[in-house]
Amino acid sequence: MVEVQVPIQPDIQYHPDYAKYTARTQHRIATETLPTTLPLGFPSHLDSPLVWEGSEIEQRDDWIYRINDAQLDEIDQALKNFKSQNLPLGALNQTTFPLPTLHSILRSLSKEIHLGRGFIVLRGLRIDNYTREDNIIIYTGLSSHIGNLRGRQEDNRTKNLPSKVLSHIKDISHTVEPGTIGAPSNTADKQVFHTDSGDIISLLCLQEAAEGRESKLASSWNVYNILARERPDLIHTLVGEWPFDGFSNPKQPYSTRPLLFHQPGTESHPERIVIQYARRYFTGFMAQPRSTNIPPITEAQAEALDALHFLAEKHSASLGFQKGDIQYANNLSVFHARNGFRDGVGKERHLLRLWLRDPEYAWETPEPLKKRWESLYGDLGVEEQDFPLEPRVRGRTTS
Repeated sequence: MVEVQVPIQPDIQYHPDYAKYTARTQHRIATETLPTTLPLGFPSHLDSPLVWEGSEIEQRDDWIYRINDAQLDEIDQALKNFKSQNLPLGALNQTTFPLPTLHSILRSLSKEIHLGRGFIVLRGLRIDNYTREDNIIIYTGLSSHIGNLRGRQEDNRTKNLPSKVLSHIKDISHTVEPGTIGAPSNTADKQVFHTDSGDIISLLCLQEAAEGRESKLASSWNVYNILARERPDLIHTLVGEWPFDGFSNPKQPYSTRPLLFHQPGTESHPERIVIQYARRYFTGFMAQPRSTNIPPITEAQAEALDALHFLAEKHSASLGFQKGDIQYANNLSVFHARNGFRDGVGKERHLLRLWLRDPEYAWETPEPLKKRWESLYGDLGVEEQDFPLEPRVRGRTTS
């Protein structure tokens, strides 16, 4: 009788292990016949401002826009204007939070996010002058001039509850029931390089940690160029079908799609590649371990996950994220990560997050991502939007 080999999950965890990565690479190169050319039509090299080296970024500061006192006063006036209207926070937009002089500047920064380097940092908000709700209003109002569509970070429509459009990135592991946290954003743990959902990821720093917490970005286009040159076989792996864990979702235990998408150039946009993934969907994390009743990833996919992380880490930039900063990054061309951190009394790391889309400059959404994008941005009414004032455990199946 012929013994049937049942595929098993490779030896890989959420936290990448460099020794395991290099051993897996050496074994695959020695024992497998790997493709030496790229998939048909894929570029051998991307030449764009979106391709950058972290070490060069760290030596410059042209990606920082420092808000001056007159602009801060304009923001304060916009806050007062919005509050005087007694509107729900979901009504925050470019009209209800008017910025007569800052608007054109923020629109040019959105263009830079989409067509330039891929990220910017606004620096200098007067965080300590305001209440938590006022800071949320200011952050959301400012961000509406960067991307006027907000995305659902928890879609609660099937529960007839408001959908969360703003998240708190904070360590709450010591204040919630053990075994309920399934994402590193609610811990002080290191976050490996990944992308979120949506077009733009935005983070406001309300408070820095006592130690650690460095925020890092890396150009996914730079990572692509390195892989295209040195390991074209892994480009084949990334454009194949990957089993995304549904984490015990009875309606959809898992789904499949590529991690990398190629968009040929057209009259309206240049040639592009898009990488969209989060490592925990293939390894699990804490209260959400990898499901055992779904297809495992392959050894090639395990190597590709590690390659994305370690190349991003090697070529990343640390942005010196500080209190009062807002970071905006193109989620389709930039990976992000953070180091682990330690909180202290009065120094408890606390960020706010929005997922945004700017219809004027938005990239074409790859076909396999359109259903997800529709669940983020589609028919999001004013009253549906939830802006919690305090952190809470994320939904167990959100991105």
